[in-house]
Amino acid sequence: MNSLGDDCNELKRKYDACFNLWFSERFLKGDHDDSMCAPIFKVYQECVKKAMQEQKIELREIEAEYNTGDYDTKSEHSKS
Repeated sequence: MNSLGDDCNELKRKYDACFNLWFSERFLKGDHDDSMCAPIFKVYQECVKKAMQEQKIELREIEAEYNTGDYDTKSEHSKS
């Protein structure tokens, strides 16, 4: 899956690889210190924030939809 912004795709791949390594080699073995991937996550997060601004996506809108349940669940609720 690609990132929100095309410029962020490589950063996402690097973060995903770091996270998968951390999860399999550390977390599952009891080491829950997640600082290993923090530097690349910070850079990736900033890239995504920039892409959101460029695409005029506001996090508040997404959070509001999530918190109110207005995200593709209407069709599920109407089925019952």
